[in-house]
Amino acid sequence: MSSGFLISCVLFTLFVSSTHAQSCTKYNFTSNQMFTSCSDLPYLNSFLHWSYSPSTKTAKIAYRHTKLGSTRWVAWAINPTSQGMVGSQALVAYQKSDGNMRVYTSPVTSYQTQLQQGDLSFSVTDLSATYLNNEITIFATLKLDNFNSTIVNQLWQEGPLSGDSPAMHETSGANTQSAGPLSLLSGQSRTTTTRASSQFNKRNLHGLLNAVSWGIMMPIGILFARYLKVFSDPAWFYLHSIWQITAYVIGVAGWVTGLQLGSESRGIQFTAHRTIGIVLFSLATLQASAMLLRPKRDHKHRIYWNIYHRSVGYSIVVLGIINIFKGLNILKPEKKWETAYIATLVGLGIIAAFLEAITWCVVIKRNKSASSNVEKNPQGLHEANWYNGHGNGTNRTHYRV
Repeated sequence: MSSGFLISCVLFTLFVSSTHAQSCTKYNFTSNQMFTSCSDLPYLNSFLHWSYSPSTKTAKIAYRHTKLGSTRWVAWAINPTSQGMVGSQALVAYQKSDGNMRVYTSPVTSYQTQLQQGDLSFSVTDLSATYLNNEITIFATLKLDNFNSTIVNQLWQEGPLSGDSPAMHETSGANTQSAGPLSLLSGQSRTTTTRASSQFNKRNLHGLLNAVSWGIMMPIGILFARYLKVFSDPAWFYLHSIWQITAYVIGVAGWVTGLQLGSESRGIQFTAHRTIGIVLFSLATLQASAMLLRPKRDHKHRIYWNIYHRSVGYSIVVLGIINIFKGLNILKPEKKWETAYIATLVGLGIIAAFLEAITWCVVIKRNKSASSNVEKNPQGLHEANWYNGHGNGTNRTHYRV
């Protein structure tokens, strides 16, 4: 039981540390440029720094996109007419195959855009870009004379390169959510991105709760039922039940968080992930409810209940693990998250194999001992058969796996 909580605590610590690892307020530009405001954008490892002059309607910006390979392009844009992609006025940058940076402006006129170079609806000067330590930074000065409000719609994006040209970015996960309002006035960026930040935190919480419950605690609970009964009966049953109920409660919390995310993200559907989640919740609820109908050990229908209980239990674990990997593919967190979860599964597999070997050794040894006693005392055969087949069965699991 302590091992499961230890794994959960380690993953939670990694989650907190990675969430707060970077902040725009602590960043210093190598060119000694200074900006009055900044925002930790909630998706795609991005940050925006800017200074805005209301009198001249001029914004000096620096868009930073971190943790990026050299074969990726990035873009930051303002949409003067709507909140969507079409109509946005973009700044695009990437490193070419010869190592030189290319940075240019591109008006987005359709969803099939190839980010061709062109003039924007407002003036852009001092346009430049750098690529250093897996980070692309775009610098520019924007003249926003035609904007009637200091709150603008911003978008940011990344995608792969095809040769020395931008190719289509991904159409799921964070790439479809990297947009939101931006207040150009100093000190007001947080209030305009509160909803996006809240949703970002909710997505991470959803992933963490489900990974810990369905993906870690549930498999550990099965290990308790599979192996502890040989050594500790009936204590294993209470430990298994309490552990799985705790995992179920945490999983329900993660499931409800996912439903809230779905209702807040209209037009964005992850059908397979959602369907598996609903099936998983339904099976787990059925499993928990079935405990109220659990027959006694000597009941003639107990064997059928055992088959049902184990089949549903293993199905929950398999579906949970599958859905966690689907969730990781949607969230696209840092690689260390997926690596940590795979390492956890491998660790549990090794522990299971070790316990399986020990359990079989114990059972075989006990069976040999029981056989030896029967040969010495034939009358004991009748008593053992009655005890293991028709009695209360408290020691029955000592002779089988």
